[in-house]
Amino acid sequence: MIKNRPLSFAVIAAVYAWAIAGGIFCYDFVRARYDLSWQLSLLAADVFATVIVFLFSVIFGNASVYDPYWSVQPPVILLASLARRGGNSFAWVLFAAVLFWGIRLTANWCYNFKSFEYQDWRYVMLKEQTGVFYPLINFLGIHLFPTLVVYLCVLPAVTLIHEGAAFNPVCAAFLSLAFVAPIFQGIADIQMHSFRKRGSGAFCRDGLWKRSRHPNYACEILMWWSVGFACFFAMPSRWTLLAGALANTALFLFVSIPMADKRQSRKPGFDEYKKQTRIL
Repeated sequence: MIKNRPLSFAVIAAVYAWAIAGGIFCYDFVRARYDLSWQLSLLAADVFATVIVFLFSVIFGNASVYDPYWSVQPPVILLASLARRGGNSFAWVLFAAVLFWGIRLTANWCYNFKSFEYQDWRYVMLKEQTGVFYPLINFLGIHLFPTLVVYLCVLPAVTLIHEGAAFNPVCAAFLSLAFVAPIFQGIADIQMHSFRKRGSGAFCRDGLWKRSRHPNYACEILMWWSVGFACFFAMPSRWTLLAGALANTALFLFVSIPMADKRQSRKPGFDEYKKQTRIL
């Protein structure tokens, strides 16, 4: 286990450099060798990059090696698409929104990740609950499933780049929300970090947390509906591209939030707190 923080970050950076390089190689290989559509080629590349990260998470015995993938994957995919296909001003502004979101979320991960001694509590809980089946849960549930969800979330923006869809005024409202959502998500994270430092009280009721039990999740959901609708109104016939935002919402409503609430329920007064504070 690597306990040195700078070395831990250097190792993570190297892992993701390998994953990005592997994903690009895979995309070009399957596109040329099997004449796949860009959508399937991108999916194959995304899964291949995830497998690389998964292998290193097994080597280091820490599933949190995958954590930055959620925020690194979309900006990298969009930048690679823009570099190869080019893009209009609409596409670049959309990329800027996703990049802003990705930088903020990755920065929050950096704040929490002190070294390889850190591992997300959800992964520890899953390992305890699933026993010998954990390696399968680790690959399918912790690594592959989130990759597929975020792939679907970013697909509308990549499609917009490939089709050169034109901007229309309705898109502006959702583009604005795509910039606003990460700001409020950052505010929520800062309020939670401050609450934890104080170590007072069982439940955070500061700022946004006074109105919502999961304001950070609410902003994550808002982010991808904003991206989805910004692209949808530029390509009205492509309504299926909203599947990513829907899948992302379902992930939080049926997996992430229940797990977080179950953990919180161990604290005295949770039932009253739950009645007083909305989910999102």
